[in-house]
Amino acid sequence: MSFNLLNIANSGVRASSELLQTTSKNIANVNTEGYVRERTEHSTMIDNQVGRGETYRLLNEFAQKQLNRDTSNKTFFDQFTSEANRIDSLFSQESNSLSTNINSFFNNLQEALNQPSSSVARSLVMTDAESLLNQMDRLSGIVSEQKSIVNEQLDIFTSEANTLIKNISSLNKEIASVNGTNNAADATSTYNERDKAIRELSELIDIETLDGPNGEKLVFMGTGESVVMQDGSFNLFSIKGDPDPNLKTFQLDVDNGKAISLEIDTNKLKGKIGGLLSFRDDILIPAQSQIGQMGIAIADAFNQQNHLGMDANGELGGDIFTIPEVNGLAYQANTGGSGMTATLEPGKGSELPASDFIISYTSATTVEIQPIDNKGEPIGSPSAADVIAGEINSSTVTSGEAFGLKINVSGTANVGDEFQVKLSSGAAGNISLKTDRGEDLALASPIRTLSNLDNIGTGSLSFSEVTDVTTGSFGSSPLSLTNGPITLVKTANPDEYTVSDGVNTSTFIATQPTENMLNQAGGAFANYGFDFNLTGIPTVGDSFTIEVNEGGFDDNRNGLKLANLQNEDLVRQNVVASATADNGKTFNQAYASLVTEIGVVTGQAKTSGEAFDALAQQSEAWYESLSGVNLDEEAANLLRFQQSYAASAQILSAARTIFDTLISAAR
Repeated sequence: MSFNLLNIANSGVRASSELLQTTSKNIANVNTEGYVRERTEHSTMIDNQVGRGETYRLLNEFAQKQLNRDTSNKTFFDQFTSEANRIDSLFSQESNSLSTNINSFFNNLQEALNQPSSSVARSLVMTDAESLLNQMDRLSGIVSEQKSIVNEQLDIFTSEANTLIKNISSLNKEIASVNGTNNAADATSTYNERDKAIRELSELIDIETLDGPNGEKLVFMGTGESVVMQDGSFNLFSIKGDPDPNLKTFQLDVDNGKAISLEIDTNKLKGKIGGLLSFRDDILIPAQSQIGQMGIAIADAFNQQNHLGMDANGELGGDIFTIPEVNGLAYQANTGGSGMTATLEPGKGSELPASDFIISYTSATTVEIQPIDNKGEPIGSPSAADVIAGEINSSTVTSGEAFGLKINVSGTANVGDEFQVKLSSGAAGNISLKTDRGEDLALASPIRTLSNLDNIGTGSLSFSEVTDVTTGSFGSSPLSLTNGPITLVKTANPDEYTVSDGVNTSTFIATQPTENMLNQAGGAFANYGFDFNLTGIPTVGDSFTIEVNEGGFDDNRNGLKLANLQNEDLVRQNVVASATADNGKTFNQAYASLVTEIGVVTGQAKTSGEAFDALAQQSEAWYESLSGVNLDEEAANLLRFQQSYAASAQILSAARTIFDTLISAAR
C-alpha cells in the first residue's frame, strides 16, 4: 500500500510542479511582447502514475491571421493619414494659398489698366508676378521635400522588412530542427519569437501565412508573391527608380538577385510601406504636377497675349515668363544613344495635362507619346509622331495630339527605347521671370483706327483684335506696318469698299454685318493677323485709316485681354475627355480643385482608418482573450496548483510514515 501511495505522491508532486512552472512562466511573461500563454495538460493516471505533462501554446491561428490582416490595414491608414495631414494642413492655410497670389497679381494688373502710363503701377504687377512664382516654387518645394522624406522612410522600412524576413527564415530552421522531437516543447520561445516577427512584418506589408511540413510558417504577400518559403529560402525587397531615381519603385528581389525582380502592385499593398507609396502616388505626385501645370498655363497664356500688344517702349510685347526645359529620363533598358529634352510649345499651355509621358521609339524616326497617371499606368491611347529635324511637336504628330509638348531629340535611338518626360512636375518650381521691367508689359494695342475728318456719314471703325504678329505685317525698331498704313474707302452704294496698304489693293462688296473687313477683303489682307469692324452708315467717299498705335499713351486694350486671362478656362482638366465635355478650368478653379482633392482624399483616409482601427482593436481583443496572459486566472491557477502540490507532498509524507512503521514492525 505504501508503495502505491509513494508512486501516487511522486507523480502528483511532479505533475503539480510542472503546472506551477507553466503558471509561473505565464505570470513572469505577462508584459513580454509576443508571448503566447501556455498550458500543461496530463493524461489519465495509469498504474498509479500520472502521465507526463504536455505543454502547448494557447493559440487560435484564425484569430492570429485575422489580427495580422487588420494590423496591415490599420498601419496603412495610420501611415497615410499621418503623412497626408501635413500636406492637407499646409495647402489649406491661407498664407500658403496660391489663389491669394493669383488674385493679387491680376488685381494689380487691373490697377495698371486704370493708369497704363504709370511706371509704378506696372512695377507692382511685376512684383506680384515674382511673388506668384515664389509661392509656386515654395509649394513645389514642400512637395519635393515630402517626396524625399518618403524615399528615406521607404529605405528604412524596406531594411526592416528584409531583416524580419531573414529572422523568420532563420527561426523556421530552428523550429524544423526540433519538430517531432522531445525538445519541441522547449522551443515555445522560438515559436513566439517567430510569430512576433511575422506580426511586425504585417505592420510593414500585408501578408498571409501557411503551415509548412515541419512546423514552419510559409509567408506570402497579400498579392500572392512568396516571401519566406520552405527549407529556409526567402525573397527580399528592393527599391529603385527607373527611369527616375527620385521616384522609387517597390520590388521583390527574387533569389538574392539571381532572377528577375517582381513588380509589386502597389494599389493592393498595405502596411506602412503601402501607406507611404499611396501617399506619394495619390497626393504628392498629383499635387506637384498640378502646380507645374498651372504655372505653365499662366506663363504661356500671359506670354502669348503680351506678344499681341505694344509695350511702354512702343514695341511689340515679348515674353514675361520663362518656361523651363526638362530632360527626358532614359530607361535603363535602352540600347540606343539618343537623348531628349522637352518644353512647352508656345501657345499650347492649355493643351498640357497634369500628367507625365512615356515617349517610345517605334522606329528611328517615329515615336509614340503615351500619357501616364500618377502610378505610371497608361491613360487613353498613345499619339503617333514623326521626328523631323530632331524635333517633335504638334506639327509632326500624325495621329492623336502632342499634348502641348515640344521635344528636342539628339543622337540615334533604337526601336523600343523609351524616355519619360515630366514637364508639369519638373517645371513646377523652375518657372522664372524673363524680365522684371514694368515697361515690358504690353498693355496697349499695336494698331489704332482713325476716321477722316471730312467724312459726312455716321460710319466708324472699331478695333476687333490682334491674333498674330508673326505673319510679317509688322516691322520693328521702330514699330511699323510693313506696307504702311491701311486705308478703307467706301466707293459705291450700298456696300462697296476699297482697301489699300500701299502695296495691295482690293475692292469688295461687304456683307452684313460689316465685321472683320480685312478678312472680307481677302487676298493679302486676310493674313494681316488683326482686323476691325465697321459700324454705322458711311457715305460714298468716306475713308478710314488703320495705322500703328504710335506712342500708345494710356491705351489699355491689350491689357484688358491680359486681365481677362484670369477668367478663361486655360488649365486642362483631363487627358481623355469627349468633344463636348467642359475640359478646362480657370487658374483659381484649378488650385481650388487641387486643395479640395487633397482634403477629400485625406478625409476619406481618416474615416477608413478609424474603421480599421476599430477592427484591429477587436481582433487584438479576440486574440488576447485566448493567447494573452490573464493575471487573475493565473493567480487562481497558482493557488490551485500550490494546494495540489501541498496535498501530494502530504501523501508522500504519509507514505513515508507508513513505510517506516512497516520497517520498524519487521525488525
